[in-house]
Amino acid sequence: MTPPGDAARRAPATTPARRPTIKDIARRAGVSESAVSFALNGRPGVSQGTRDRIHRVAEELGWQPNSAARALSGERAGCVGLVLARPAHTLGVESFFLQLVSGVQEVLAARKVALLFQVVEDIDAECELHRRWWAEKRVDGVLVVDPRARDPRPELLASLGLPAVVIGAPAAGEDATALSTVWADDSAAMASVLAHLHSLGHRRVVHVAGLPGLAHTERRIASLRAAADSLGLTDSRSVTTDYSDAEGAEATRRILDEPAPPTAIIYDNDVMAVAGASVAAERGIRVPAELSIVAWDDSALCRVTHPRLTALVRDTSGFGRLAAQELLDRLDGGPVRSIQAELPHLEPRESTGPPHPQGAGRRPHPQGAGRG
Repeated sequence: MTPPGDAARRAPATTPARRPTIKDIARRAGVSESAVSFALNGRPGVSQGTRDRIHRVAEELGWQPNSAARALSGERAGCVGLVLARPAHTLGVESFFLQLVSGVQEVLAARKVALLFQVVEDIDAECELHRRWWAEKRVDGVLVVDPRARDPRPELLASLGLPAVVIGAPAAGEDATALSTVWADDSAAMASVLAHLHSLGHRRVVHVAGLPGLAHTERRIASLRAAADSLGLTDSRSVTTDYSDAEGAEATRRILDEPAPPTAIIYDNDVMAVAGASVAAERGIRVPAELSIVAWDDSALCRVTHPRLTALVRDTSGFGRLAAQELLDRLDGGPVRSIQAELPHLEPRESTGPPHPQGAGRRPHPQGAGRG
C-alpha cells in the first residue's frame, strides 16, 4: 500500500484558475475579437443580437474588465482611494472608522465602484501614495480624512487634478475651495456637551482629546475653551492622546491623581470613555455620583457599559454615505461643494449626573492598580 504521504507528494498541483480573456469570449461566441471589444465597450459595429450573445458568454465565463487596461485606455479605473495616516493599533478598537467605511462602501457598491484602503505611518507617506496612485491611474478620486492644520494634501490633490472629498472641515484659516468637503459642526457639538454638564452643576471639566494637530481636535479644544470661558468654568481644559484605550486610561489616572480632579470628563471617542470608566471603577469612584463621563461618539460599547454612557449620537454611516456620494458626483462632473452633515445630538444616560459636593477626590487605590 502506498503511504498517504507519498501519494500526496506525487499528486499533481492544482492549476490556478485562469482569468477569461476577450479571446476566450470570441472563441465561444464564434465572433472576432474586435467584435467582442466593440460589444463590451458599448461601441457601434455589431448587431444587437451579436452584442447580446457576447454579453451572455462574457457573463457565463465570469469575465470582468481589467482596471489597469481600462486606465491606460483613458477609461475610469472604477476605484476610489482612502488613506488613513494614523497609528495602526488604534484601528482595531475604534468603531468610528468601521461605521464610516461601511457607509462609504454602501454607496460605492451600488455603483460597482471599488474602495482601495491603505494605512500609512504619516502624512508624508499619504502624500506619496496619492502621487503614485495618480501616476499609475489606480483610482479615479480619493476620500481624505483627518484634516490637519497646515495640511499639504488639498494643494497636492488640486495640483494633480485628482478629484477628492475631504471628510471633516479644514482647520481655521485653511483654504480648501478646490476640494469638496463634508463636515459636522464639532464646535457646536462640544458647546452642547459643556452646556449639559454645566446645567447639572459641574464646574471642573476635563476633555480627553484625540491626536494633536488634527483639525477637529483643535476645533474641539478651542470650543471647550470658548464655552468654558462663557460659562465661567476656569478649571476646564483639554489633554491630547492617540485615541487608544491605553492612553485614555493613562490620561484618566493622571487626571484623577491631581489635587483638585474634575467632576466630569469628556472623552473624544467611545473606547477612551469606557477605559476611563474602568479606571474610575478600579479606584472605587462612583459614576456618576462622584464622576460624570461623556463619550464623543455613541456606539454599542456606550450602550452596554454599566452605567450606560452619555454620548454624542450621529449617523456615522450616513456621514460616510454622504461623502461617497459627493465624490461620485464630482467624478460625474458635479461642482465643488461644502456640505454640512446633521449636527450630533447629546443622548443623556446614566453616566452623567449632578456632581458630588467633594468631587471624585484623590482616593487610595491598590499599589500599582491599573498602572501601565
